[in-house]
Amino acid sequence: MPGALHPVEDLLLVVDPQPTFMELCPDELPVPGAEAVIPVINRILAGPIARAVVTQDWHHPAHASFASQHPGRAPYDQVRLDYGAQVLWPDHGVRATPGAAIHPGLDQSKVVLVLRKGFRQAIDSYSAFRENDRSTGTGLAEWLRAVGVRRVFIAGITRPFCVDWTAEDAASLGFDTWVVADACARLGPEDALAESQARLETAGVRFTAAGALT
Repeated sequence: MPGALHPVEDLLLVVDPQPTFMELCPDELPVPGAEAVIPVINRILAGPIARAVVTQDWHHPAHASFASQHPGRAPYDQVRLDYGAQVLWPDHGVRATPGAAIHPGLDQSKVVLVLRKGFRQAIDSYSAFRENDRSTGTGLAEWLRAVGVRRVFIAGITRPFCVDWTAEDAASLGFDTWVVADACARLGPEDALAESQARLETAGVRFTAAGALT
């Protein structure tokens, strides 16, 4: 259990709570159960947690990770780009579109920063801390340290992709890192999720439930 929350040292990091990942946008990249995590996140935000950061996928319309930009390829194919392996996705999170907005039902009263990621056309960005080339930083770690954050609770969309990559990076950067499991949507087979969770636990990431924070 994470114990008592500190008003400065603890922060909720909400990954990609956007309509593009929900049935609100069925032609983009809907994730099963994604919309159901919004009320769970809101319950956390209504509790003692004092501050939150939200990330947004904010892609160029011709982003390199979109299958539509690779003739003869389909969504969920894997290709090699300049920085390595990349899953190809349906067009989603296109900047300045309704799907890329923060979900209108999310309580933003404690949100102190919105971080837009994946805006570089040639590089995808799962993690809130590093882009998929694993060397281009987003500046989030530096900002968190500057405002005194030491422990990060991560929720949002989706495991084992953006949520898990964010958690792994947070731990590697020295933050006490927790994933709020029931406040995360999931995409893909159970074995991939289990493999990712084992890797996170080996890296020092711990798992909790929303009730422990409320």
